[in-house]
Formats: sequence, structure tokens, C-alpha cells
Amino acid sequence: MSRPPTFTPPPCARARTLHTSRGDFAVLDASPRTARRGTALLLPGFTGSKEDFIALLEPLADAGYRAVAVDGRGQYETDGTDRQEAYEKEELALDALAQTAALGLGDSAVHLLGHSLGGLIARAAAILDPAPFRSLTLMSSGPAEVVESQKVRLKILGDALATMSMERVWEAMRAFDPPAEAETGGEDLRRRWMRHTPAQLIATGRRLATEPDRVAEVAATGLPVHVISGERDDVWPVPLLDAMAHRLGAHRTRIEGAEHSPNTDRPEPTAAALISFWDSL
Repeated sequence: MSRPPTFTPPPCARARTLHTSRGDFAVLDASPRTARRGTALLLPGFTGSKEDFIALLEPLADAGYRAVAVDGRGQYETDGTDRQEAYEKEELALDALAQTAALGLGDSAVHLLGHSLGGLIARAAAILDPAPFRSLTLMSSGPAEVVESQKVRLKILGDALATMSMERVWEAMRAFDPPAEAETGGEDLRRRWMRHTPAQLIATGRRLATEPDRVAEVAATGLPVHVISGERDDVWPVPLLDAMAHRLGAHRTRIEGAEHSPNTDRPEPTAAALISFWDSL
């Protein structure tokens, strides 16, 4: 999971509720201090939350971008349901489109970004209706299903969530963390985990393990695409991300020193790469 440096938003951002046609979503809404150059909607990954983008908000705002990071349905501070069908591909894509509409930009298009699972949701939204978007950024999010070792982990997690409490699953996961990681985030990460809806984790975990290749459908949207990742990734190998970017004719960025979560591993160069791409459009 991504480990944000803090769960406290910077002064440029406020925690609020985004009211949409598909329900209410918890967001961090960062406003630029200068003339606005654009607006970005940021979708987090599996087990993640809006706080995974917290270190990006200030540099994006300083560059003139309004950045709205969202907790998806059943993630952290956004309510979910026990019905796994509520987290199917099209349902979450429709949520992203409703969130975009609720930003109230009218004909001004939004830069859509998704990290990991969020990238699968973002691309599904863009395939369903590319019109509201100015660009699509896929951060550490690959062309299809995750690698086999991750499928095994997802299967174990899904089975555990079906029979155990969130507290017991959390304790089991932490027991296998490296000592340095076990000390990072502590109570904030535990509180976030406990507020996730188990059905959301089971359903989206299954999606990560079975996602088909949709690269051709993304290319057909005609949207400018940015593929950004760390220089190492144990969920989708970096050469696979390179090949996907080539197939999309996408802008490609590797963040030195980062792994699966460049947004938390190296937020400053990650923000700079996002700003450079959006400014180029």
C-alpha cells in the first residue's frame, strides 16, 4: 500500500464532501494560489485513499492546478455497500464521470489521473466517455491483470476478508511487513484500513487479478496519455509499462528512486513530471 508522509492536508487544500449524481465522495480539494491553469481529478489505488496524493497537492497548486483527490466508493471516508456488484468496472467508471461533472467546470476539460487500481478505473471512465477529459495519466497502472505473484496475494487477501474481521486481517498483514514499513504510518494507516469496505476490497482485488487488456480502447479515445511509474514495480513490471506507453503513443516518465507509488516515494519529481505534461497541452 502507499504510505503517505502525513494524513494532514497542506494549507492549500481542504477536506470536503463532493456531492454528485451518484452519491457523496470525500475529497481533498487543493486550490491554486495563482491563475488557474487546469483541474486534475486524482483516483487512488487498491487499499489507498485520497491521502496518497497529499504530497503532490501543494506543488500542483503552486503551478496553477486545482487538484481534487478522491476516496472512491467504499474507500476510507467515502461510504460503501456490502454488495460486491457495486464495485464492478462500469459502476466505478460512472462514479469517476459523476465526480468530474460535479467539479462544475462546464466545458473545461479535466486532467484525469489514476494510480494503480485507480488507473484501471480512470481508463474505464475515459473509454466510456472521453469528452470531459483533457488528458489521461496512468500512474503505475498496467495494460491488463497484475503479475502472478500479486494474483496469489490478492487471492489470499480476498479469502481472508471473506472469513475474518478487518482487524484480524490488518494484524496478519502487519506481521509480514518488513520492520521499517511496520513502523511507518502506524495508526493513520490502520484507521484507513478499518474504514474500507470489505466488499470493495474483494471486488476490486478480483478485478486487478482478471483485468483484460484495454490498451486499444484507450488509444481509440484520442486523449493525450501520460504513463508514469517508478524505476521498479512489483505489480506491473516496468518493461510492460514501457511497452504499453509505446502502444498508446504516450508520454512516458520513469521517476528515479521510486517504486510502485512515485506519488509517495518521490512526490517532488512526480509532481514536476505531471505539471510538465499538463503544461505541454
